[in-house]
Amino acid sequence: MQRVTGIGGVFFKAKDPKALAAWYQTHLGVPVEDWGGAVFRWQHQGNPTGTGSTVWSPFAADTSYFGPGAQSFMLNFRVADLAAVLQLLRDEGCIVDDNTEDSEFGKFGWVTDPEGNRIELWQPPEGQ
Repeated sequence: MQRVTGIGGVFFKAKDPKALAAWYQTHLGVPVEDWGGAVFRWQHQGNPTGTGSTVWSPFAADTSYFGPGAQSFMLNFRVADLAAVLQLLRDEGCIVDDNTEDSEFGKFGWVTDPEGNRIELWQPPEGQ
C-alpha cells in the first residue's frame, strides 16, 4: 500500500502572518487568498481529469495547531487512505493522535515523528 502520495501543504508560524503573506505576494508572486494562504493547483498523471492542490499558509506564532511543542512548521502529506495509514503507523509503534477530522476539505489525521514534530496527513476529497 502506498502511504504518502505527495505534499498537501506547508504551514509555518509567523509573528505577523498577514504582513508576511503580503510580502510573499508582493515579492514572490504567491497568490495569497483572502483567508491568508495560497493554494497551488496541479494535475497528476494518476488522476488526469482531477486537480490536486498544495497549500501554503502562515499561522499565528502562538498557534496550537502544530501540537504542544515549539516546532515552527508543519508538513501536510497527502494520503489515499487515511484510516489505513494511521492504523499502520499505530501498528508500527508511532505516536498517532486519536483525533481525526472529516470535513468538506477531506479527512485529516496526525502523527508525531521521533523528534517531536507533528505531521498532518490528509486524504483529499474524491477527485482532488
